[in-house]
Amino acid sequence: MTKSLRVLISGTGFAGKGHAEAFRAAGCVVVGIVGRTPSVVADVVAQLAIPYHGTDWQAALQACQPDIVSIATPGGAHYEPIKQAIAVDCHVFCDKPMTHSAQTAKELHRLAQEKHVKTAYAASFRYTASVLHAKELVASGAIGEPTEVECISHFNLEREIPFGWSHRAEQGGGRLNNNFTHTLSIVASVVGEKILRINGEVRDDMGRAPIVEGVHNFATRRDFIPKDLNDPALKWGESNVEWSYTVMAQVQSPFADKPVSVLFKHGGLVPRFREDHIVFYGTKGAIYLKGHYGSGQLSLYGATKQWVDLPLPQHISDSIADVKGETEQCWHYLVREFVRDITGEVVEPYPTFAEGSQYQQIIEIIRSADNWTDLSDLKA
Repeated sequence: MTKSLRVLISGTGFAGKGHAEAFRAAGCVVVGIVGRTPSVVADVVAQLAIPYHGTDWQAALQACQPDIVSIATPGGAHYEPIKQAIAVDCHVFCDKPMTHSAQTAKELHRLAQEKHVKTAYAASFRYTASVLHAKELVASGAIGEPTEVECISHFNLEREIPFGWSHRAEQGGGRLNNNFTHTLSIVASVVGEKILRINGEVRDDMGRAPIVEGVHNFATRRDFIPKDLNDPALKWGESNVEWSYTVMAQVQSPFADKPVSVLFKHGGLVPRFREDHIVFYGTKGAIYLKGHYGSGQLSLYGATKQWVDLPLPQHISDSIADVKGETEQCWHYLVREFVRDITGEVVEPYPTFAEGSQYQQIIEIIRSADNWTDLSDLKA
């Protein structure tokens, strides 16, 4: 690199701080940060020692002249900042969901292509160490031809979490936008990126949530759950997104002759009894990954007909940033690849706006699907 790349960040919450640290670790200079609330922006700037801060994104683009913009706000606030950044030839790193709609996601992908700017889409849990290990094992033929995958998770989220962007589709909320994006990316990275068919259903188990002032950081929203939910003065906001989903997909794999069947089952508000997991099944064995994003222990079922816990290969361990938190580790990995690509190094393919646009279209298809067969008049 002849010079350090300049990065401007949109968003002052958990993701904004995490993006800033990841870009600094990749050798970039974070020159500015923009948020909605002046006092919050000032506090974050003091914590991270960023030279420029403000609440006007367009003014920040002009003042900071960044090479890269990093979008770390909820999905409903992505479209205009990204469009403005592409217009001035900035590369764009964007957290998931890409935007609040398929139409806007497709438009931003097209604009980025026309401007020849690079993009990264942070459906980034494909970069946990265990998923990277599973990817290598599948590619090496450890389970033969992959045949099916199951992704099972139950989050047991509190119904009393304060009302916010996660409750509204137009703001980028919903479990498809904020859970399915990661698991779909994990499956695609391990067995194949080409998604052939999709079908599913969604369910809003939430209904409503209490409106509470002062929630600025998604990671600390639980701290604001009201103590008295029966307070007559308490106001409520209505949810219009899914909190549970069941999705079936078929994925084309370079390691199999037939499409791989995939089940995505997520219950956002229900408790788990057994461990969340992701399992890759094949003609000669299977790989079990513990955890809702498969970031726990990897176990292989192979020739011995026994499940065996495998140690993490050293080269994969060495590739993971020494930072706290799996989310942060995955941001570091993707940011590093993105920056290397921008500076002309050869890197493995990573998620871009092509995937972001595709995933947003898939989410809309699932939300609008009506593929039930009515059996109410079925005769014995």
